[in-house]
Amino acid sequence: MDPKIKVLLVEDDHSLGFLMTEFLNSKGFETTLCQNGLTGWRAFNNQSFQFAILDVMLPEMDGFQLARKIKEKQPGIPIIFVTARSMKEDKLKGYSIGVDDYITKPFDEDELYWRIQAVLNRVEIVQQSEVEIISIGKYLYDFQNQSLSLGSESRRLTKRENEVLHLLIQNKGKIVKREEILNQIWGSSDYFSGRSLDVYISKLRKYLQVDSTIVIENISKVGFLFNEK
Repeated sequence: MDPKIKVLLVEDDHSLGFLMTEFLNSKGFETTLCQNGLTGWRAFNNQSFQFAILDVMLPEMDGFQLARKIKEKQPGIPIIFVTARSMKEDKLKGYSIGVDDYITKPFDEDELYWRIQAVLNRVEIVQQSEVEIISIGKYLYDFQNQSLSLGSESRRLTKRENEVLHLLIQNKGKIVKREEILNQIWGSSDYFSGRSLDVYISKLRKYLQVDSTIVIENISKVGFLFNEK
């Protein structure tokens, strides 16, 4: 079974936010509801999301500010704005930030669902058209083919080794929390999953040990940081 897409929903109307959360969850998404821009930003920093739905007029931090900060940290995440305003200037401002779509209140829930699907299909097409081969130090890393190459030598990674390495590389230079890795890849953050993660980190360090400039640093009680010196 494919993992659920995790959606950050930021909507200050309590009733509407609750209804949207219930509807999205019924469609197979895993939705986290926040009721102002600041708590939305905190949630984004503490969890892993693959999609964001933001109201424009929010207390504490408006949707434009929040979308801009989210895109700075995770440029590829799709965002849909939900708003009671239909001003052309607002839409142009949103699109200039990188927002993928705009839906005006009141709206039909099914319309929102199909707009989300349309955005996801576009993102999937873009991702499939790109062969992701990354240079890390002396190595070439091929995510699609689960391989790590050094010169003429190539190692085939297991699915989980591949997922852990890819997540660390995506967040190069940033601490990735243990809970985020465990919940995203293992689906739980219990003791046994944590021990398993430590084993995979040790394996990846061993695979990359030929190049001393590559470091997977253990940040005590927080997580891991992938970097190149």
